[in-house]
Amino acid sequence: MAWAKRGQEPAFRELVRRYERPVFSLLYRMVRDRALAEDLAQETFVKVLNGIKSYRPEFKFSSWIFKIANNAAIDHFRRRSLRTLSLDGSPMAVSAEEAEATALQLVGDGIRLLDSGKDKWIDIEGVKEKFGVEPDKVVEVMGLMGDAADNIPGVRGIGEKTASALIQRYQSIENLYDHLHDLEATGLRGVERIRKALAAGKDQAFLSRELATVRADVPIRVELEQLHFRGWDKQKLQEFFTEMGFTQLLKVVDNNSTEGPF
Repeated sequence: MAWAKRGQEPAFRELVRRYERPVFSLLYRMVRDRALAEDLAQETFVKVLNGIKSYRPEFKFSSWIFKIANNAAIDHFRRRSLRTLSLDGSPMAVSAEEAEATALQLVGDGIRLLDSGKDKWIDIEGVKEKFGVEPDKVVEVMGLMGDAADNIPGVRGIGEKTASALIQRYQSIENLYDHLHDLEATGLRGVERIRKALAAGKDQAFLSRELATVRADVPIRVELEQLHFRGWDKQKLQEFFTEMGFTQLLKVVDNNSTEGPF
């Protein structure tokens, strides 16, 4: 590929090594099966390899690769006729217990999530019941409490209940930090400890909010026809799978033509 000829291949492989664990963590949270998550992670990096020329520097690489991983999981659910993300009125849905907590920020007019374990739809009121805030404030709560499964650090010492109470009162992380001097007004216990934790973790709070935010403003510069699969480069895939140790995918390529199942 052209990008490899320009000497970018080593950098790409370093990115694969760097994101291998976060990508696996994301997929495991979605599918709750270690072996399947490993397979989907492999599939994700194959798609990254095939699509590297379409990557644009103005997009964060992490957002790009996590989106590819998320789509790999959704494609898996669809192939197995399982229920995935649901728009209001659609028969498809995602279990709130298995979905990313950050997915709740997507709830809004015409968009709900399905908790299949309880057979219950989660709408705006459902999000408020869980986090105590409107869907658009979920990322503010996540910025404070974090999410260890997705490597979102949050503020050390601030849990979900405290984070929710703080955002209910101050509405945003910015406003919260503008009012560290009057946290007593929240009625929370251990205010001095909370104040110190927030002061020490300010940078982490803003970083975590950014990490938890689902980007809905990514410009789409592609026509559907451009996304039509026209076959793969079997030799390149064999070389890549061999080097990365993707033995199962290597078998798939060896047993299929360029019109294979990916």
